Amino acid sequence: MTGAPHPFPTQAVVLAGGQGSRLRPYTDDRPKPMVEIPGTGTPIIGHQLNWLAEEGVTDAVVSCGHLAEVLQDWLDQAQLPLRVTTVVEDEPLGRGGGLKHAAGSLPRPDEPWYAANGDIWTRFPLREMAAFHHERDAVATLALARPRIPWGAVETDAFGHVLDFIEAPPSPYLINAGVYVFSAAFTELLPARGDHERTTFPRLARERRLAGYPLPQGAYWRAIDTAKDLTEAAKELAAQSR
Repeated sequence: MTGAPHPFPTQAVVLAGGQGSRLRPYTDDRPKPMVEIPGTGTPIIGHQLNWLAEEGVTDAVVSCGHLAEVLQDWLDQAQLPLRVTTVVEDEPLGRGGGLKHAAGSLPRPDEPWYAANGDIWTRFPLREMAAFHHERDAVATLALARPRIPWGAVETDAFGHVLDFIEAPPSPYLINAGVYVFSAAFTELLPARGDHERTTFPRLARERRLAGYPLPQGAYWRAIDTAKDLTEAAKELAAQSR
């Protein structure tokens, strides 16, 4: 690792090809990233692209799959703050293969890049994550979130006495938040077909070239998987705007 200045990524891939079966009927006529957060009038992908632009991204490649034409039509008509290219998988390539396929359309293949799953809504300083990635001389860095457990928890003492009830406490475990920083060399390590989390990531972890960036205190993160997630996201947005 050197002390030379490093460029913050200005390009990103968004994986937006999921079917979103758990979000039906919202996804009967649109891909999951095209589902709108209630009260915003903007689909999930719109929030993501705005956030990426705020963080210095000038070019994004959106990987489409299920009902790709709906997403492409919206991107063509929307007033976007960055340049967007779309790619479509002719056949399912898996998450790793899909990343590799989309990365082939990045405008600057010799520079680092961000990636994000198309079904999350988040806000945190990406440049800080990129600096974290560079400081650790990592090939890949994944953001780590600590989601809230959807059930109430019960706290007891050593003798089994109930001490307290905690509604939706934070999970004791960190999870993959679906946002990444990749060095330029990462693209060649991806499988042409299959899941990079079963191949490339374990290899990099063994080599100590995979880093995990815990989201900072107060950062907003939510995966949009179900109708309840949409409702909760709308409530959280309303609370933030008060």
